[in-house]
Amino acid sequence: MAVRTRDTRPGAAPSPGQAPVRPVAPQELDRARARARDHLLGLQSEDGWWRGELQTNVTMDAEDLLLREFLGARDERATELAARWIRSQQREDGSWTKFYGGPGDLSTTIEAYVALRLAGDNIDAEHLARARGFILGRGGLESARVFTHIWLALFGLWPWEQVPALPPEMIFLPRWFPLNPYDFACWARQTVVALTVVRSLRPARPLGLGVDELRSGRPPIKRRAPTWRGRLLAWLDAALRLYERRPLGWLRRRALDRVEDWIVERQEEDGSWGGIQPPWVYSLIALSLRGHSLEHPVMRRGLGGIEGFLIQDELGRRLEACQSPVWDTALAVTALTDAGLVPDHPALVRAADWLLGEEVRVRGDWAVRRPGLPAGGWAFEFANQHYPDTDDTAEVVLALRRVRHPAPVRVHGAVARAVAWAQGMQSSDGGWGAFDADNARRLVRELPFCDFGEVIDDPSADVCAHMLEMLAVEGRAGTPPARRGAAWLLEAQEPDGSWFGRWGVNYVYGTGAVLPALRAHGVPATDPRLRRAGWWLESVQNADGGWGEDPRSYDDRAWAGRGQSTASQTAWALLGLHALGERTPAVERGLRWLIEHQREDGTWDEPWYTGTGFPGDYYINYHLYRLLFPLSALGRWGSAT
Repeated sequence: MAVRTRDTRPGAAPSPGQAPVRPVAPQELDRARARARDHLLGLQSEDGWWRGELQTNVTMDAEDLLLREFLGARDERATELAARWIRSQQREDGSWTKFYGGPGDLSTTIEAYVALRLAGDNIDAEHLARARGFILGRGGLESARVFTHIWLALFGLWPWEQVPALPPEMIFLPRWFPLNPYDFACWARQTVVALTVVRSLRPARPLGLGVDELRSGRPPIKRRAPTWRGRLLAWLDAALRLYERRPLGWLRRRALDRVEDWIVERQEEDGSWGGIQPPWVYSLIALSLRGHSLEHPVMRRGLGGIEGFLIQDELGRRLEACQSPVWDTALAVTALTDAGLVPDHPALVRAADWLLGEEVRVRGDWAVRRPGLPAGGWAFEFANQHYPDTDDTAEVVLALRRVRHPAPVRVHGAVARAVAWAQGMQSSDGGWGAFDADNARRLVRELPFCDFGEVIDDPSADVCAHMLEMLAVEGRAGTPPARRGAAWLLEAQEPDGSWFGRWGVNYVYGTGAVLPALRAHGVPATDPRLRRAGWWLESVQNADGGWGEDPRSYDDRAWAGRGQSTASQTAWALLGLHALGERTPAVERGLRWLIEHQREDGTWDEPWYTGTGFPGDYYINYHLYRLLFPLSALGRWGSAT
């Protein structure tokens, strides 16, 4: 566990027992920066983009095997490669976890266990016996999440009657009515709409094996205490289950037809739905249940697209839940220019050309709440025209403004459209969510069905910070949207001075993003609120000089700013402190940590997960974070010497 420095004041001397601070010489920064820069340049694709692996957990691989089994498309060679990977990730206690170094997770372990049984592993094998012991000790199948129960129900291993109701008729709810599909965040919306088909048709395709050995015989362990709203929704669920026994035939048929059309309309060019695993797999299952054969063009594109998300190495085969080329490329341009690459360098121009080609000009689901807003901006993935997001849009604009492009009019046009769109996506409270405006109906979180992670897209400090920084660079710091955004950010500051990080782990990420944004907006470095944030960052610095934060900070505030030092989180802290402008001993120790932990090839080792999908439930190891953010930190502090 991390050890904190004792004196939290900026510029304070090291705590007793710490080695004296040895200032980092400019030539040391230059060498480290050059190695990182050259390594990053070597990773650029011929088309101009960068993309690192987006690593999650073995539920992706288990569910991929189960999907292929359900569709009748599983082959033995692919199964063995996936099983090899799943086995390699098992912990000593028999479990599988949601993130590197984290505690074992019941549902992840159940899905891995079932996938290995499907792959032919003997029930009496030692690794399955250990997994079984963990599962039974954590409450067994009865205590698994709803999604795990759905996967089991697809094969007759769990009763559909014990899965919360999800009627397809919800597609007809008006957009002002609570619990309509547009109350869900885009990632949950596509998943839930597809699952209305699955839940209503309740298939059960025999798997050829049983899992009764995983039943504990005990009542399920509750993940959270019910509120009065939760109890009300539980009553609603009971009523809907009664309706499910005898739905109105004509209405059910119309609903299923409309849902099917809704799903097909949202398939992306690469065959995905939203470029992410959850809606992708459930959409394929739903369409299969509606009679689409594997040879149907939609199904063929969907299954074929998954192949592009598979990674194979000596450990086996694993599936990326998503891919992040737009995000990675924008951050790479920023990092390289921070490191001193000239604005018209060919690598930067190629990257800008590719980014310009990825501009979204389609009106997607976001237009439901902003019907008069023209399209613009960028998405996260190679193909996600229906769901651009403000976070990627802000980072792309910031990156494009650093490139001296030979077609400036083209750049200005794309940027102008993006800024207008992103500014128009501001929520009524002054903050920004990622994909939708005013997607903050918290009632959705308490549905019995929604125990799989975050299901709304309310404003967050990190997204708001990136938007505010973009508006400042565009000369709009004094506009009403920017002033409202800054007020939202300052109001969102935690009592200890930090900010919550929605899309990165966690308070270190949020604080590292907000400080540069507020400074760009014009808040002076001497402002007490910014100083308090700097004090917090220095107070959670590890004794080795780095910064780290464990994902458990989303569930337990005692973990805020605590964890093994990582390159990306150390860089986030250094970027935040750089905005305050003072090169304190804490900064020197952080720079020293980056330099001493850099590998010969210019990058850093980072098995820890510092990205966030769903706070408390789903985490990501972005393999380029360990290079992009340290390069930016070294570059900015190097230019400040």
